[in-house]
Amino acid sequence: MAGIGLFRIFDPKVRRHLISDEGEVVIDEVRQHWVVYSVPMLEVALATALLVALVTNSIGGTQVLLAIVLILLMHAFWQFLTHHRDRFVVTNMRVMRIRGVFSQTVATTPIARVLDITLKKPINGRILGYGHFVFESAAQDQGFREIRWVSRPDDRDLTIQRVIQRTGLRASASVDVVEGDDDSDDDGTGPIGMDSAQEVTTTVAPAPVHQSRPVAGSGSKSIFNSERGNWTDEDRD
Repeated sequence: MAGIGLFRIFDPKVRRHLISDEGEVVIDEVRQHWVVYSVPMLEVALATALLVALVTNSIGGTQVLLAIVLILLMHAFWQFLTHHRDRFVVTNMRVMRIRGVFSQTVATTPIARVLDITLKKPINGRILGYGHFVFESAAQDQGFREIRWVSRPDDRDLTIQRVIQRTGLRASASVDVVEGDDDSDDDGTGPIGMDSAQEVTTTVAPAPVHQSRPVAGSGSKSIFNSERGNWTDEDRD
């Protein structure tokens, strides 16, 4: 119980980094697979064995052995904290990687920038249930080049793909509210310098048509508005 409380103290507290007022929520918080703790656990076991040997037997070089035990325990504790604080977080808006013990690094990128994901599962990973994600996109410049030791990698991959798909659908709906919209800044808000609400209002509102005189002898009267470049056909009695 004391160990659990200690690790809670060193928890990275992911929710502090969420944009709560914009409705951002955590979809998945990925901790590293338990296999990363195997080396620290072996170090703790070795240190424990040395302590037992020192207590039960008269062995020379006690100070040296105590120093070795102390180094093993300190290194194991540091490894525990390092792996415990390394989190990969998927939200409905972005992906984050939070890591570091004393100094913390928070790398974020919008979920829409995550384009290509490679899932690598070595033989040991297939047996024990872990894999490595490799991101082949602009996200790699923000610390997302490779996310290692991911538990339940297939489920996590599907989760990321679903979030990307839903985010892409929402962005398409925002840009394509008006058919034929040409969005050059590709941010889901319409033309540069205009938000989506302005885009819809400006484009959907019917422009006044300056009608010219009908052409004599034509059955249907076609009117060409040279100022706006729009054709309108109206039948008049």
